[in-house]
Amino acid sequence: MSTIITVDSLVKNYGSFEAVKGISFQVKEGEIFGLLGPNGAGKSTTLEIIETLRTKTSGKVWVDGLDLDQSPEEIKKIIGVQLQSSGYYPGLNLVQLIDLFCGLYNREQDPMELLDLVNLRDKAKSKVKEFSGGQRQRFSVATTLINNPRIIFLDEPTTGLDPQARRSLWELIRGIRDRGTTVIITTHYMDEAEYLCDRVAIIDSGQIIALDSPDRLIDQLVASGFERPKEMKQANLEDVFIHLTGHSLRED
Repeated sequence: MSTIITVDSLVKNYGSFEAVKGISFQVKEGEIFGLLGPNGAGKSTTLEIIETLRTKTSGKVWVDGLDLDQSPEEIKKIIGVQLQSSGYYPGLNLVQLIDLFCGLYNREQDPMELLDLVNLRDKAKSKVKEFSGGQRQRFSVATTLINNPRIIFLDEPTTGLDPQARRSLWELIRGIRDRGTTVIITTHYMDEAEYLCDRVAIIDSGQIIALDSPDRLIDQLVASGFERPKEMKQANLEDVFIHLTGHSLRED
């Protein structure tokens, strides 16, 4: 796979505090790439710089061959950034919101086709404020696709969702990747990263401390002599819950 994002020696300072300390990594086209780390580790700052939402102190960033310093407006045209529900006009329904965003991007998009993709066709005339958490998150993912981006950025997209909504969103994200879109995701859920991500970068105190596929990182830990205090079972409690209650979404 070719490289679609390159970050080289990226630094971000806030006064004397160095939030991002010279990190470097690459994202391959068509992969789901995870940025993992504790709160305050620098992952959100790093994403916001790549998204052109925050200025960097030093270092270089290229997105699909475009230099962030020279072509930020061109980069904005090929990326999709997840919006929070507070960013939507409360009086507009989903079709009206999509039409509004299409106008802002100067793009044409069939609202119903987009809503079909995220399983929200039946909510086309509803307002976001009336939605369950899972519906809001699915619509927020839909908004990242309005400009037919090469890359989308999802910041902790399943926080607060119930197990069915969470698994549904995982499959949606995988489906977007399968259509050829590169996905960059942050999450605090390690099982989510393990399920979704082709590769992850673990960031702590502004530095990347590990970068590889989840499988290889796990294998490296096991090879170092690490052992769990008890044998892992082949399923977990969430699997039990999904098996007993089903995969279907329970919308309010």
